[in-house]
Amino acid sequence: MPNDKWTDRLAVMRRSGWRSLRDMPLRYKLIVLFLMIGIVPSLGLGLLVNWTVERIVERQVEEHTMQLIGKVNETLDSRMENLQNMTYLIGFQPRVAGFMEGMTAADGYTGKESAARKKWAERQNAGAESSDDVYEIKQFLQGFTTLYPEIAGIMLVNEHGDYISNEMYAKGTQSLASETWYTQAANNEGIFTIIGHPAGRSIISHVSYKDNEIISVARSYTDPETGKVLGVILIDLKLRAISHAARDVTLGKTGYLMVTDREGSSIYMPERPLIRHIPPEAFGTGDSGSFTRTVDGQKLLFMYRSSSFTGWRTVGVFPALEGTMEVRQIQFYVFCFLFAVCLIGISASLTLSRSIADPIRQLMARMRHAESGDLTIRNHSDRGDEIGMLERSFNRMLTQIHRLMSLNELKERQKREAELRSLQAHIKPHFLYNTLDTIHWMARKKGAEDVAEMVEALSRLFRIGLSKGEDIIRVQEEMEHIESYLRIQKTRYRDRLTCELDIADEIGSLYVLKLLLQPIVENAIYHGIKARRGPGVIRIEAKAANGRLLLAVTDNGAGMPEERLRELEGMLENPLRAIEGQEEGHGGRSYGMLNVQARIRLAFGDEYGIRLESEPGQGTRVTIVHPLLHENVSKNGAGRDQNDSGVSSGDR
Repeated sequence: MPNDKWTDRLAVMRRSGWRSLRDMPLRYKLIVLFLMIGIVPSLGLGLLVNWTVERIVERQVEEHTMQLIGKVNETLDSRMENLQNMTYLIGFQPRVAGFMEGMTAADGYTGKESAARKKWAERQNAGAESSDDVYEIKQFLQGFTTLYPEIAGIMLVNEHGDYISNEMYAKGTQSLASETWYTQAANNEGIFTIIGHPAGRSIISHVSYKDNEIISVARSYTDPETGKVLGVILIDLKLRAISHAARDVTLGKTGYLMVTDREGSSIYMPERPLIRHIPPEAFGTGDSGSFTRTVDGQKLLFMYRSSSFTGWRTVGVFPALEGTMEVRQIQFYVFCFLFAVCLIGISASLTLSRSIADPIRQLMARMRHAESGDLTIRNHSDRGDEIGMLERSFNRMLTQIHRLMSLNELKERQKREAELRSLQAHIKPHFLYNTLDTIHWMARKKGAEDVAEMVEALSRLFRIGLSKGEDIIRVQEEMEHIESYLRIQKTRYRDRLTCELDIADEIGSLYVLKLLLQPIVENAIYHGIKARRGPGVIRIEAKAANGRLLLAVTDNGAGMPEERLRELEGMLENPLRAIEGQEEGHGGRSYGMLNVQARIRLAFGDEYGIRLESEPGQGTRVTIVHPLLHENVSKNGAGRDQNDSGVSSGDR
């Protein structure tokens, strides 16, 4: 029950809402319509453009940043590949190989006697040709640092801790082979290893670089035959080689690029970074992507891509608001456009609605005057639109109403006069019937049977035709009427005319419009049989089929040509217009048939009426389609003025 109450209440609210909208003044409806047509689509378009531009700009910013990051990664990879190739070239040098195998003296001798050093001493004692191998190695290394000024220093360390370098040297007596960087490179067995910023190692250089100012890389040197690690080649790279690739790239106004290792520790960052350390878990598991973090109340956008060679991540960092500056500028233009559209739309809707509603209100005021009986009121306007046409139509309507009222008064007077004349004329039919009966009695008394029969047929023809003012009579009476008419025509044409009637017994009690068959039979005689050579036959059929009454008149007369048949069918489509044209002097052909068609259409509708079939030289068949009427549906109805005494047809 509560649900039904709520449902009924909602239905009442909907109906009241629709009624209030329907009863809203036209001016407000027009304003709402103009706003919905002009402003709502503009708002929707503006929001769509704003959303689309925002997505496109964000995608373009992301693609552009990723391209910059990719270029920086390519530069860093190229630098590191050069260092890797450099370690290969250094390892291939024979004197370097001799040093790694312990056959060459070193800058830092640990004092330990090795088999290789003994072998080197034996060579010296045997008087073999000696050269300053250490000097040659240093000269060889000096060539690399001269060719690549971004290299801070190169150091060769063998497994005994002995080393050779032209830029760096050990701080103390502890063996360099035990340090972390050496162990890390040795564990990779010949694989190029990026150490990163050195920390806590016992090596200093002539130029006192800080740990965060250089990047160390190393590769172990292995015995080609046994694969044993014999030493490590260490190269220190100046940080400017890294920063040069990233510092010239700016993202927005304050954005920048930074380089981190796998753990998120900084390899390079600008002097005043927005963030100094990024947790490794923030990058996720992918090689590239983006994320946002809030640092000191500022939302930062990070875009990164990892290098497959170095494992470093190049990260673009910039405030999230700077990435949408172009979007905000476009949004400003869109909002200005929407504001202008709304302003113009509201002004235009008010003006247009007023230009339409005000004349209608004025017209309504004049209509109220006309409703009160003042038909002399007129609406003067020179507008050329529909409202002006409506105002002129209103003026013509008032003129027509005034004319019709005057005409109606005249017709009322004429009607009263006609009723008086009709009452006086009621005496004439009785006098006519009595006179015909007297002629009939006298003809029989004189033995003129043919005259008596003709007078009797004429009397019956008049009596059924008048039918006491009824428009609808029984089928039986209509057949008696047409028999009387045929008897008169038979007297005239004698053997030239033969008549056949085929009337179903069950339809005699049905009702039809009176005087349907007489105009059709008259057409058949005057335009069919009369135009035929020799005797002719007229056949009249009446039957019920498919819920309708069918009255057919068939003759074997001259028939009609195709063009005449089509012309007559066209006239039957609009019989009233055809009759009016004949009354105005445009011809008087087939008036009787048009009269029958017009009466049937007016009484029962367009689905009933006359159907024509004709062939030249073969004859014509006219079928009247009439509804089945089991009772008189019109007592003293309309149509009383329709040629009650018979209809004369014109040319077919």
